[in-house]
Amino acid sequence: MPTEDVTELLKAWNDGDTSALNRLMPLVEAELRQMARNQMRKEGQAHTLQTTALVNELYLKFVDQKRANWQNRSHFFAIAATIMRRILVDHARRQRRGKRGGGIDDFSLDQVVILSPEKSDELLALDEALSRLSQLDPLKSQIVELRHFGGLSVAETAEILNISEVTVSRHWTMAKSWLKCEVRGRQ
Repeated sequence: MPTEDVTELLKAWNDGDTSALNRLMPLVEAELRQMARNQMRKEGQAHTLQTTALVNELYLKFVDQKRANWQNRSHFFAIAATIMRRILVDHARRQRRGKRGGGIDDFSLDQVVILSPEKSDELLALDEALSRLSQLDPLKSQIVELRHFGGLSVAETAEILNISEVTVSRHWTMAKSWLKCEVRGRQ
């Protein structure tokens, strides 16, 4: 997929061309599905949201975007990771409302995924901790969103944030440790 085509469509969408999103989605759908699949792969067999449903929900969120100022392809995928996170957290909250109660068991950032009733509390705790982290260190928070929720590699994250892979790795390690302590401390 040529980056220029995606960037051009994003600019057209910025300029009010509502058909640009419909032309854009086929170009980015495979990558968005891969992001969603990365999340589902972490989930146990009992997950209640399918990859396709997650991508469709993301599309609906994009349709509602009126004031996005898309800069380029990388910016689009960074925003997609953030929106995907919100979708997953909202779904977990709905799951929790139906379940109510229960504490959070042992927490591992690499295992916290989404959507099954067993994982809802962990995801919500992670979301709260990630919100606190974004206040303290926005870069680390972005790295977690891109790596964990976006399923991006260190190299892809570095490209999107325009920083070195070493910096991404260092911040990723520190953020995982900080989040683990925060979530366990809230139990």
